[in-house]
Amino acid sequence: MKKLLIICFSFALIPSLSFSAGSMDLDEYIEGMNIKTSDVKSLQRGARNFFNYCSGCHTLQYMRYNQIAEDLGITEDQLMKNLIFTESAPQNLVMNNMLKEDGDRWFGKAPPDLTLVTRRKSPEYVYGFLNSFYEDSKSPTGVNNHVQEASSMPHVLWDIQERYSEEEYSQFLNDTVGFLVYAGEPIIEKRKSMGAWVIGFLLIFLIFSYALYKDIWREVK
Repeated sequence: MKKLLIICFSFALIPSLSFSAGSMDLDEYIEGMNIKTSDVKSLQRGARNFFNYCSGCHTLQYMRYNQIAEDLGITEDQLMKNLIFTESAPQNLVMNNMLKEDGDRWFGKAPPDLTLVTRRKSPEYVYGFLNSFYEDSKSPTGVNNHVQEASSMPHVLWDIQERYSEEEYSQFLNDTVGFLVYAGEPIIEKRKSMGAWVIGFLLIFLIFSYALYKDIWREVK
């Protein structure tokens, strides 16, 4: 019975453990992090941020435009006007026009696809990375990064960070990283909801199993 109870609590802790993984060395740069994948408005703003500031170099090769629109409550007209800046159709995968060889030549290494970046690196890492650029005259881009030294990525959000207050910029990053968390697992909210039902079922099953156990062994002397 103890083993079954431990298993139940282990399942309950899986989401929180996976979310906080890799955050031990990022405390200084993730102070304002507060991602809410259940907040559709935040995800919509994050989609806007990604397509306006990131999609020129980065792709979401495992996502389709119309899937994003459907999940986030975006109309096709809004999708075509505000999120698709190439000749892609709504049913196409989220790609861009940058050739890999051009990316390798311009940046030393072609910018990576970001569909699974928050699952591979952790949301904390991505937030911390975007929040830790600093000026470096020795760098070809004029900037460097505390989280990933010698990064070839320029500080594309410098204008946003300069114009926004600290709180506004933090919200901008939360929206953007939240959208990338969603892109890495579009059913994340459904999984959480289903997980609660599963844990509830297991706890109820545990109660009945324990009652049956006591009833069977009550007759044993």
